[in-house]
Parts: sequence; C-alpha cells; structure tokens
Amino acid sequence: MMGLGTQEIILILLVVLIFFGAKKIPELARGFGKGVSEFKKGMNEVQSELNKEVTESKPEEKK
Repeated sequence: MMGLGTQEIILILLVVLIFFGAKKIPELARGFGKGVSEFKKGMNEVQSELNKEVTESKPEEKK
C-alpha cells in the first residue's frame, strides 16, 4: 500500500478549505489535537492498569 503523495495532500487541504473556510480550519485543528491527546492519555491509563494487574496477578516465585 502506498502512502499519500504531495498532490493528494494538497487536494485534501483544498477540499477542506472549500468546505470549512479559512477561519474555521484552526478551530478544527485544535479540536482534532485535543481529541488525539485525550485518546493517547486514555490509552496510557489503560496500559498502566493492565501492567499493574499483570504484576499483581503474577505468582511469587519460590526458591
């Protein structure tokens, strides 16, 4: 699968500009950034909870 090229990215940006207008784009980008950061925060919390449960549920090794 090939990634997006320069022409495709420019086309997408032009379509977004036409649909939302230049004044609305920074607001949309801020909202998207906040959403991504909240998602990452939630993923980190889930990961830490899983790690915590795994370490607690491991049986103690006896020698």
